[in-house]
Amino acid sequence: MPSAAADKSSLTPGDATLAGARIRAQGVGKHYGALEVFRNIDLDVGSREIVAIVGPSGCGKTTLLRCIDGLIAPTGGSIVIEGEQVDGPLPGVAMVFQHFGLFPWKTVFANVAYGLKLAGATKAEIDERVPRYIKLVGLSGFESAYPYQLSGGMQQRCGLARALAIEPRVLLMDEPFAAVDAQTREILQFELLRIWEMRPTSMVFVTHSIEEAVLMGHRVVVLKGRPAGVFEVVDVDLPHPRGRSTLSHPRFAQLREHVWSTLMDEARAAELQLQR
Repeated sequence: MPSAAADKSSLTPGDATLAGARIRAQGVGKHYGALEVFRNIDLDVGSREIVAIVGPSGCGKTTLLRCIDGLIAPTGGSIVIEGEQVDGPLPGVAMVFQHFGLFPWKTVFANVAYGLKLAGATKAEIDERVPRYIKLVGLSGFESAYPYQLSGGMQQRCGLARALAIEPRVLLMDEPFAAVDAQTREILQFELLRIWEMRPTSMVFVTHSIEEAVLMGHRVVVLKGRPAGVFEVVDVDLPHPRGRSTLSHPRFAQLREHVWSTLMDEARAAELQLQR
């Protein structure tokens, strides 16, 4: 499996070797009847690492994320989180969905508290923790608001606060900023990086944006092929903390172009097949 390796003399905070693998996927495959989505996926994610997954539409990125979350079962292979086999949703694993996933009849406070209630938190714990995470994502003053009263970006902040409030060991994100405008997306990207710097954890997110993957990921996993597999793992050797200045870093442009060229090769091949 080819790799664009980083300079190992300068390890990033997300380097998987710093604290061992928290998530380990081995030989993971998934098919629906005769349709094989992906096969033989091997992936380790460190305890303080952000891993971005990119690939062409239909390659199974979201399906793989849902397998890690325990929402669906893989057809083959195994996924283990901190030594525990994933056979269903595990405590301490949180998912942020593309379309917010908020309950329209619940306030911001109640939405953020929902995961804590499911986890059996006491009222005192909820009353202490929920306002803290509402403040962390910049929603102070909106505790009593309902989702329809919030902008798209504010709704996504609420969904993020709900996931963070359980203080997860693993945070999974499925195109978390795809449903908001470009300006809001950029703001949320930097907000999430700021939050991660404050409380590092294992994070895996799926995105169609190569720029987003390189900006946020410590590694970028490129899925390709039919059925899909891990074509390349790109080490993102950019300095931390990352901010707007990262976007103008020469290495950022090099990595973005590398991932883009890798994906475009398959897109061009698919286009030629359609023309035949």
